[in-house]
Amino acid sequence: MAQHLVDELRWRGLLHDMTPGTEEKLKNGMTTAYIGFDPTADALHVGSLVPVILMVHLFKAGHKPVALLGGATGMIGDPSGKSDERNLLDEVTLNHNVNGIKSILEKYLDFNSAAANAPLLVNNYDWMKSFTFIEFAREVGKRITVNYMMSKDSVKKRLQGDTGAGMSFTEFTYQLIQGYDFYYLHKHFNCELQMGGSDQWGNITTGMELIRRMNPDQDTHAFALTCPLITKSDGSKFGKSESGNVWLTAERTSVFKFYQFWLNVTDEDAEKYIKIFTFLDKVTIDDLIKAHQEAPHLRSLQKCLAKEVTAFVHGEESVAQAEQASGILFSKDFKMDIQSLDKSLFNEVFEGVPIVILPISELTNGLDMISALSAKTQFLASNGEARRALQEQSIYVNKEKVGLDYRIATNDLIHEKYIVINKGKRQTYIIQFS
Repeated sequence: MAQHLVDELRWRGLLHDMTPGTEEKLKNGMTTAYIGFDPTADALHVGSLVPVILMVHLFKAGHKPVALLGGATGMIGDPSGKSDERNLLDEVTLNHNVNGIKSILEKYLDFNSAAANAPLLVNNYDWMKSFTFIEFAREVGKRITVNYMMSKDSVKKRLQGDTGAGMSFTEFTYQLIQGYDFYYLHKHFNCELQMGGSDQWGNITTGMELIRRMNPDQDTHAFALTCPLITKSDGSKFGKSESGNVWLTAERTSVFKFYQFWLNVTDEDAEKYIKIFTFLDKVTIDDLIKAHQEAPHLRSLQKCLAKEVTAFVHGEESVAQAEQASGILFSKDFKMDIQSLDKSLFNEVFEGVPIVILPISELTNGLDMISALSAKTQFLASNGEARRALQEQSIYVNKEKVGLDYRIATNDLIHEKYIVINKGKRQTYIIQFS
């Protein structure tokens, strides 16, 4: 299957650019290729799913993936795509981040595999820690001219930026260190291909040039392949929700929120993401897209996307829980089904919903609906607006339609403390009794 990798990446929209000869190389037997992960945090967010998926495709096609943790480069910070100098992280923080990213990558790649193309995990700090500045300047620095380094977009954009902050020597050397990583892996592990996002093209080609110049008398081969930077259909940055980055760990982004992120993408984005972020075959995906276009209101494509990506990142069991929580919002037996959610998941489902805390004594004789909607909570602007909504029969308590004469009692409570009130289909409120 190795000869089909580039075609696979191309139809999925995972191929942006590659150097001449790369496709032929990948068709000509097992190739060792690496992707770098800089430890700017102790976890990866969904933007990092693309390089992870690239490595999985690489392995499935019979090639050998190398995941490089940037214990050394993380101390400097990649200037690519950045308008400002990064804050330098201390060694303790970097080690913590490296271990966090390592634990995530181990979920998707078996670094203990006995296969001939078993994935490999390395840390560039291991070969950079004893490299003195003078040695680096003599062995690496003299190989690449300043003119060559200045021609890279990552450098030019920073030097021509509006802020005038420029670029420090520290960040200027980043491409040399990353280039040396490629040289080191090429020399010690026969790594001939570096892969990454399209913003990494300059750094990757510097590595290729360094390999050539540090082996002037040898017929060396090095290649580059990049994937596009993923955006939303409106051109905005991919990977953020209203509450910030969407992470690959449940500690940072709950499984429910992760599932909802994919479930809520637009139709246009769903058609693109189902190819990029799942491993479903082309026939299956084409059929899914066709069915979705015929009945977009069913959102079958988003549901499949959410299920597949959540299963890949968090496991099949987590999908069932996320689907259950999502389905409860539209359940015919809402009150009974929502009791099945634990309190933490209940809070996640209704995160961001307006909530008012009232004393449990308010339920002694039952809480009238005018008080529940306005007088005691100010969910609605006035008692008059509350009365009109009740008369129009647009108010629901725990998904059950109620009228002006309804009084909320203790037997309405969810988890013995919550009441869910809806005004129509779009407005939701929570009363918490304590």
